[in-house]
Amino acid sequence: MKKALLTASVFTLLSGIAQADTLAGLYIGGQVWDTEATGIFGESNNQVNFNLSDKQQGSYFIAVEHPIPFIPNAKIAKTSLETQGNTTLDREITFDDNTFIEGSVVDAGFNVSYVDYTLYYELFDNGLFSFDIGLTGRDFNGDVTVTGPTISVDNEDDCPETPQGDICPSPDGTYTPEGIIKTDEIVPMLYASTIVGLPFTGFNIFAEGNFLSIDDHTLYDYQAGLSYELVDNLAIDVNITLGYRSVKLALEDLSNLYSDLEFKGAFVGAVVHF
Repeated sequence: MKKALLTASVFTLLSGIAQADTLAGLYIGGQVWDTEATGIFGESNNQVNFNLSDKQQGSYFIAVEHPIPFIPNAKIAKTSLETQGNTTLDREITFDDNTFIEGSVVDAGFNVSYVDYTLYYELFDNGLFSFDIGLTGRDFNGDVTVTGPTISVDNEDDCPETPQGDICPSPDGTYTPEGIIKTDEIVPMLYASTIVGLPFTGFNIFAEGNFLSIDDHTLYDYQAGLSYELVDNLAIDVNITLGYRSVKLALEDLSNLYSDLEFKGAFVGAVVHF
C-alpha cells in the first residue's frame, strides 16, 4: 500500500505540467557498466568499510514518447548493483540484531536493484538540442548481508545474544552469525535529460540524471557520454553509446540500512528507436 500511494503521488504531481513531445516512438536500450564500488554501510552508527570489489553491472530501459499534450512521456528502467567485500573489524558491531566481535573477519554482500518509474515532459527539441524534465519513483529491492566467522559453541550459554540463539549451537557444535537487511522502499527523485547533436557527424552528446537531497537521503544517479547513429532510417534508429556513470547512495534508514556508497565507472550500450 505504501508503494502504491507514493507511486500514485509521483504520477499526480507530473500530470499538472502541460507540454507535448514532438516525436512519437518506442525506445529500448541497455548498457554494461564497469563499476568501482567505494564507501561504507551498516546499521546507524555501525557503518563499516568492507573493501568492496569492482564488478560489471547491467542496466536497461524502455520509454514511450508521444505528441499528445498534457500527457507525460513514460520510462521504466532497471539497474542492478552487486558487490562483495570483507574486512577485519576494529570494533564490535551489530547488524540485523546479530553481534560481530572486534577482531573478527566478516564478509559482506551488497545485492540491491532498483526500478525507476519516470514520467517526464520534453520542454525543448529543435532537432539538434533537446531537454527533458520529470519525476521518478525509484523502487529499491534487494538484500545486504554481513556474515561472520564460524565459531565452535559448547552449549547455548556460549551463544552470542541473537534472535537465532534458540538454534545455537548447530548439530555439529558450530555457529555462524549472519545478518540480512532487505531493502523494499520507493523514494521520489527529480529527473532531467539532455541531448546535443553534432551536425553532419552522426554523433550526439548526452547527459541524464536522477537527484534527491532531503533530510534522510542524499542520492544521485547521473551519466554522460557520446552516442553514434549506427542506423538511421524511417523504420528504425540504432545508436551505440559510450560514457561514464556514477550512483551515490547516502541512505539514512532505508529499511534500516544506512550507507554512504558510490558506484562509478565507464559504460557501453545501445539504444533502439522504433
